[in-house]
Amino acid sequence: MSLPEVLLWQRLRGQATGLKFRRQHPIGNYIADFYCSSLKLVVEVDGEGHNRGFAPEHDLRRDRFMEENGYKVLRLAASEILKDADMVAASIGALAASPLHHQPEAGGPPPRAGEEC
Repeated sequence: MSLPEVLLWQRLRGQATGLKFRRQHPIGNYIADFYCSSLKLVVEVDGEGHNRGFAPEHDLRRDRFMEENGYKVLRLAASEILKDADMVAASIGALAASPLHHQPEAGGPPPRAGEEC
């Protein structure tokens, strides 16, 4: 693991986020840096190499595969983890605590046009 991955793993494995993560988890033909099964959340740490050569296209194919198979992908810049790994881990926990999409409550109002499930 790279230094940013080690720093993030130290925070994720301690479950400071309230979530259980696995590292180097296989999904299809890919290996996720970190994976939370309860949220189907894949966390990828992107270093300098992700901006070179065929890496951007590979990342797009990989993300598309993950999303088409029901996974959410969160890409994090390695530089952000190096700046403040605690803040990054807290952000992951906050994202998990308040996901963007909530299941509709029984008896609640119907979704607006274009927001159907």
